[in-house]
Amino acid sequence: TAETTLTYASHVGRIIEINDADGAVTLPSASADTIGAKYVFFVGTTASDLDIKTDGTDKFVGNLVLAAAATSQARGFAPAATNDVISMNGTTTGGIAGSYIEITAIAADEYLVTGTLLGSGTLVTPFADA
Repeated sequence: TAETTLTYASHVGRIIEINDADGAVTLPSASADTIGAKYVFFVGTTASDLDIKTDGTDKFVGNLVLAAAATSQARGFAPAATNDVISMNGTTTGGIAGSYIEITAIAADEYLVTGTLLGSGTLVTPFADA
């Protein structure tokens, strides 16, 4: 669906395939009780305006690699301290089908993000503030 909120019980440890090009997925709150919870995303349909976001309090740390096959370009991006959204447009911020992201709760209010986004054009950070 266009807007999906994940739950710990239903989504941890599973591969979540996203086939909504302009949807939004909201992660559950990261807390002391959910440390180690891993959410794995596979983009099955190229994004046009796809967001993976936190509850607004949680923030991202880590990095994502963006790769553009047509130009043999690859860049790594780390989130800023305030970033709580991964925004994919299917081109410069990635999200071409085949993109892959792992997000793990590592502390209360903090998610570690790693993965590879496929993109095109001049690559820019997919991290943003809500």
